[in-house]
Amino acid sequence: MDDFICNICPRHCNIKRSEHTNITAVTGVCKTGVLPLVARADKHFGEEPCISGERGSGTVFFSGCPLKCVYCQNREISIQNFGKEISIEHLREIFENLITQGVHNINLVNPTHFTTSILQALEPQLHVPIVYNSSGYESVDTLKKLEGKINIYLPDMKYSTNETAKKYSNAFDYPQVSKDAIREMFRQVGAYKIDKDGIMQSGVIIRHLILPDNIENSFGVIDWIAKTFPKGSVLFSLMSQYTPVINLDSFPELNRTITKEEYNAVEQYLFSSGIEDGFLQELSSSGCGYIPCFDLSGV
Repeated sequence: MDDFICNICPRHCNIKRSEHTNITAVTGVCKTGVLPLVARADKHFGEEPCISGERGSGTVFFSGCPLKCVYCQNREISIQNFGKEISIEHLREIFENLITQGVHNINLVNPTHFTTSILQALEPQLHVPIVYNSSGYESVDTLKKLEGKINIYLPDMKYSTNETAKKYSNAFDYPQVSKDAIREMFRQVGAYKIDKDGIMQSGVIIRHLILPDNIENSFGVIDWIAKTFPKGSVLFSLMSQYTPVINLDSFPELNRTITKEEYNAVEQYLFSSGIEDGFLQELSSSGCGYIPCFDLSGV
């Protein structure tokens, strides 16, 4: 695989990205090479019920990230880039090994910056649904290259205001970029389909994490989804699991979990929005229980 000028994600770093990850080299925002950097590949039961099911989701956690949110709970891999570099052939072997374990799908977590390698690893087509599980900060041009390869898109929609996106992810353009990306995802896969066993086969699940002291941000996300997609066409997953994993001195409002009052306000706003299909985490979901052990299992 040759070095290339990388503009895969909306950061448009326009920088020569080498084949291998080199922490001493001049790199783009993701700080990775082209070959996949993987921290864990295993059955995972922490996704929405229609993704995890009873047999688990075959989840591959990629290291590095183009977004790098200040509050990221997976910062060990997204910011510190812990992981093992593997070949495209080995990534394919990982997919096939997970399938032999009986997983419902192959779940690509934070795959954006490794799209080129992933596309090669998905040839020929696998016989289980492929889940593209991302931050929502995606280039439409890159997503178009995935058409026909991805069955389920599982994007975040983190922010509804440019100011909040700039403050927490240094991505002022995130709201519009994520809207364009999610529309493209929906264009590709259409209204969601769930089989008789309750397992999703295709479609879009939009996730949103409630942040402390930011309920208006959540209201804006709910408003956009409610007015953009017909009822019954996408699933919405409202998440309450926010947990500070480091001391964020520069963002004191984020140094706590969300309150019952904040949770109730967003929950009621959701109920009044007309959105009916999806999932709602209980307030008790906060904590470190949703953070996987990044120990190179299955890699």
